[in-house]
Amino acid sequence: QVLLVESGGGSVQTGGSLRLSCTASTYAYSMGWFRQAPGKEREGVAACDSTGRTTYADSVKGRFTVSQDNGKKTLYLHMNSSKPEDTAMYYCAAAFRPLSVENRLLVATYHYWGQGTQVTVSS
Repeated sequence: QVLLVESGGGSVQTGGSLRLSCTASTYAYSMGWFRQAPGKEREGVAACDSTGRTTYADSVKGRFTVSQDNGKKTLYLHMNSSKPEDTAMYYCAAAFRPLSVENRLLVATYHYWGQGTQVTVSS
């Protein structure tokens, strides 16, 4: 059983910043952030593996930064220049193998998920 616990969500105004954290109960080779807005499908936001390779959705490139602290078994998402369309429940996910670039932001790739943390960006 792998437990993932997210934290750091909250409310921020347009243009503001937040830092999300996800701590895993055990080491995971690949981890990712996903989000789901009401009435929409869950989508990949950013992913990082233990070598430091990162992948971003086009909608967040240049605004969000993902990083992984292997020693702390923690994944971070630094959200800058936030927009109202970033409002969603953000979920952390983990996989225990290297992932190809095309799979890193796919929901079906990951088998372990956190409970989510809400992010609300107001205009």
